[in-house]
Amino acid sequence: MDIDYAIRKYEPPAITENNIPDDVDLYDKCERSNRLCVMFIKTKISAGMRGSVDQHNNVKELLKAIDEKFQSSDKALASNLIMKFSLLRLTNVRGVREHIMKMRDIAARLKILEVDIYETFLVHYILNTLPQQYGDAKPKETSGK
Repeated sequence: MDIDYAIRKYEPPAITENNIPDDVDLYDKCERSNRLCVMFIKTKISAGMRGSVDQHNNVKELLKAIDEKFQSSDKALASNLIMKFSLLRLTNVRGVREHIMKMRDIAARLKILEVDIYETFLVHYILNTLPQQYGDAKPKETSGK
């Protein structure tokens, strides 16, 4: 059906009276594909996203605008995750295992957003977020000598 034709191929030049029927058919095919893609995307993205992205009649421009919006929201998400990671402490309600899993989950989500947290840092950081009653698991402090 070539619905995605407008995304995969370059847009043909505008129709003039000198075009041959094959050129006209190709242009019509691309226009139909473009309209269907734009309509499909607009119906599938959330209302909040739809309102924050400029209106575009060209599917490639619409996809570019959505991509740019996600890049800025990725930065905000990474910032929020870093704050959550740095403020997360063990509560007696969840238990140590849940605390560790939550910290590892945040670190994995940050890695997807291209914020690397080294495994050794993660282990030491998690251990240092445990309360004093877990002193046996925490690394021993050494004097600077």
